[in-house]
Amino acid sequence: MDTNKQPLNPISAKKARRLLDKGKAAVFRIYPFTIILKTAVNNPTISPCQIKIDPGSKVTGFAL
Repeated sequence: MDTNKQPLNPISAKKARRLLDKGKAAVFRIYPFTIILKTAVNNPTISPCQIKIDPGSKVTGFAL
């Protein structure tokens, strides 16, 4: 999320960890894990995402 709470593209865990370590982002929500950037993003480009459902025998999983 950016500073205006607008959603952005998903990023890898490594990139999220680096943003948190450098102080450029903060944890917005623990579950689902969401970070919020501390700086504004001018004209963010958002690519379309699809959600896929994995109906397991005991637990149903979701993936982007």
